[in-house]
Amino acid sequence: MLRHFPQINVPYTHRKRDYVIAAFTFFCVAVCMIFEVSGSVGRQYALGIIALVSLIGFLLGENREVRLQVVVAVAFTTIGEYVASVYMGGYTYRFENVPAYVPLGHGMVYLTSIALARSGLFLKYARTIATSVIVVCGAWSIWGISGYAEQGDAGGAVLFCAFLVCLFKGRSPLVYLAAFFITTWLELIGTAAGAWRWAAVDPVFGLSQGNPPSGVAVWYCLVDAVALGGGPLLYCGLTNAGEWCKSRGYSLQRVGRFSVFLDFREHAREAFHAQIRLLSQAISTSLKKPDHVVEPLDKT
Repeated sequence: MLRHFPQINVPYTHRKRDYVIAAFTFFCVAVCMIFEVSGSVGRQYALGIIALVSLIGFLLGENREVRLQVVVAVAFTTIGEYVASVYMGGYTYRFENVPAYVPLGHGMVYLTSIALARSGLFLKYARTIATSVIVVCGAWSIWGISGYAEQGDAGGAVLFCAFLVCLFKGRSPLVYLAAFFITTWLELIGTAAGAWRWAAVDPVFGLSQGNPPSGVAVWYCLVDAVALGGGPLLYCGLTNAGEWCKSRGYSLQRVGRFSVFLDFREHAREAFHAQIRLLSQAISTSLKKPDHVVEPLDKT
């Protein structure tokens, strides 16, 4: 049952990068909700640009497999958002749209799940973390169907049962555990702030569901399955497209603007960091200079 869990009593390496990604995402979720709920659609686009830059920056340090998985996850969750929210009405955002930061935010959430799953902390204490998640999420689900909750959550209890099956039978149990923490965090903050609200009745099965549902993390089990299966297919498709372009005499630089996602060569990483350093230096220099005073025109 636990064949996909890491071995016990094995020394695991702690990589600072994994914890930086997780801390950054948890922090940005809270900050994003504060700025989002008091802003307009234009602010949602601004947050979307920040999410895009952040995601690209972190993906520069990942291998090809992780990059492609994240790309597939973003595409899949984007479709899912429009189907589940806009079309079906399972949950509704403030402006009844899909905010610009949401699809790219899913990419950061999935990358955070991967980072935590491979961290020394999760590898060493996998069984303890799993037990804690089962107890907490199980109690949450029981509360949702007890009759004491403000909004019933029978659908959440069903999702929790599905989460348990994925946890013990799926290929990436640590990713699912990590997804529970980050999705629970963003769902509790997002719904409390009023950025979105879940419908009281699930539009598919007609079951009551909480705001948010207790087993909402199970959807990232599906995202992970699609990403693991779709990543290699995407790579094969892009590779075949590149070979076809070469056979036709086209340059990949002309037709393959997404080649940076295939290789992320070292020069791309260096160029990105160089731009960040130049921007930081420019800001620092401007802050050190005295303010320019504009003299009034002499009209005499």
